Amino acid sequence: MRSTKIFELSDVDLFKQKLLIWASGFREVIWLDSNNYPDKYRQYDAILAVEAFTAIKTDAVEAFEKLKEYQQTTADWIFGYLSYDLKNDIENLKSKNYDGLLFPELYFFQPQKLFLLKGNQLEVQYLRVVDDEIDLDFTEINDLAIAEKNFEKAQKSVTINSRLSKEAYLEKIGNMLMHIHRGDIYEANFCQEFYAENIDLEPLQVFNALNTISNPPFASFLILENYHAMCASPERYIQKLGNKVVSQPIKGTAPRHSDPKIDALNAQKLTEDLKERSENIMIADLVRNDLSRTAKKGSVKVEELCEVYSFKQVHQLISTISAELQEDISAVDVLQSTFPMGSMTGAPKISAMKIIEELEETKRGLYSGAIGYFTPAADFDFNVVIRSILYNSENKYASFSVGGAITAQSKPENEYEECMVKARAMRQVLEGNI
Repeated sequence: MRSTKIFELSDVDLFKQKLLIWASGFREVIWLDSNNYPDKYRQYDAILAVEAFTAIKTDAVEAFEKLKEYQQTTADWIFGYLSYDLKNDIENLKSKNYDGLLFPELYFFQPQKLFLLKGNQLEVQYLRVVDDEIDLDFTEINDLAIAEKNFEKAQKSVTINSRLSKEAYLEKIGNMLMHIHRGDIYEANFCQEFYAENIDLEPLQVFNALNTISNPPFASFLILENYHAMCASPERYIQKLGNKVVSQPIKGTAPRHSDPKIDALNAQKLTEDLKERSENIMIADLVRNDLSRTAKKGSVKVEELCEVYSFKQVHQLISTISAELQEDISAVDVLQSTFPMGSMTGAPKISAMKIIEELEETKRGLYSGAIGYFTPAADFDFNVVIRSILYNSENKYASFSVGGAITAQSKPENEYEECMVKARAMRQVLEGNI
């Protein structure tokens, strides 16, 4: 059982800053922040989990079965991530590409300390509380001084390398189009990595800078030992609340513009772009099929199709698909039957993943995986790990990847430019050009 206390906050934004500074000293940290983006499915504005009471860390072999046992045994809040390469546990697939990050393929922990923020109300839940530990920690957090040195200090400029030259990228898109024209697949998400070696990052500063630039609804900051994720994701992978599940794939991108008229025109053009709409509709159909595996017959619904959502960096087309679960379906079974998310794979899914592995240069790892949590009632909410900087502080390797959906209508030059738009925020943060 957890001990719980409720606090009323007078300055929510200031408290969030102090809470993150306090949290960054722990060995296990997951911070999830909605940045107050309007989201009717959101349960909390922000969540912080720190200090592992128990944990599970594994490679892909029987990973979902191990996670199911862990989730059902703890019957508590657990936080963590699913890497893209868990696909190898679900299907007869492999990941042989270069991996500079070396993250475990699945990592979850049961937090000793949990902070749930909604509006100006903070709910604090601790396991095994010692005396008045909750009150002492709350006071310590409030008494922290927010100084430039510990919150707004700029990350030293980093030299970023591209795993692919532009020419090599265009050639690989040509190969992907050959597969599409031959009928092997209809669509696939092709990604490229940017990286930096032998560097010392300040993860909290990097996250704060990235989050300020992007202000996304599914931001996350993760520390698990020497593994770090600074994630500015705009995309929900999947949420379960009771017997209802919701997935919100993103496909279709247009840049924002400082001129409101041009910006509105960009958004309008996106809604009318047949290529962008076809990308989204194909993935929405794939998600419908994935959800139908665990759904009650006839319960899968497309609540939104190709709706424009606007973020600080880009406009996106998002579809919302929901379903009601069959009886006796476990929470982890829902993840296993839908993972990896269709927006990061393609259609047909297995064929697309095989071709992705063949053409991409690096192992995706946590990129295009998911970060999120389970509740004691076996509900969950997970994002898609995109627009993210990943860092291994032990081997001093940092990486971010970007990609896009390739369809028969794709023009390689345009796809490359879309990748550069998506890479802009991460590049700005690492190069110190904010």
